[in-house]
Amino acid sequence: MVLWARRADQLSDEAVLAAVGLDDREAMAVLVRRYQRRVYGLAVAIIGDPAWAEDVAQQAFERAWRHASSFDARRAAVSTWLLTITRHLAIDAVRSRRTEPVDPHSLLERMPMANEPDPGDVAANRSVVEAVSAHLAALPDEQRRAVVLAALGGRTAAEISAREGIPLGTAKTRLRLGMAKLRTSLAAAGGTDD
Repeated sequence: MVLWARRADQLSDEAVLAAVGLDDREAMAVLVRRYQRRVYGLAVAIIGDPAWAEDVAQQAFERAWRHASSFDARRAAVSTWLLTITRHLAIDAVRSRRTEPVDPHSLLERMPMANEPDPGDVAANRSVVEAVSAHLAALPDEQRRAVVLAALGGRTAAEISAREGIPLGTAKTRLRLGMAKLRTSLAAAGGTDD
């Protein structure tokens, strides 16, 4: 372990993951130390429940352990690969544990603050959250609910239709119009606030 501790900072993520693929427990410990904060942060951002997010983060590292030997550096960086695993597990967990709908603003308020520019952390950047929240607030209620359920809740148009008690076509229209208005609003603000 002492050798790994000294060399860990010098090894690339790809080299550490290759060692994980050879069932090296110390390499796995290095990978967990490098990514535990980002993996957990992304899980919390998607799920909103810290205890549940811990379970999802652990599952993500377990899956990385089992599939490390199949990692292909030509397709993605280790961070992207690991965060993608985390995202998929978190969305699956949310879908499997359908909860009562919550106010879209409370979902945005629960997103963590970013401390460093990282793909998982950038999504939680407070200024982005505040800007998107303000632009979401400008949408009609029906469109805002559809956009939040789809974007943050991972719901499909059919699931939104069932949840809202509206026809599928209406759910699709609300989602499409809400996304278009949000996209236009954000694009206009991006040109004036920079």
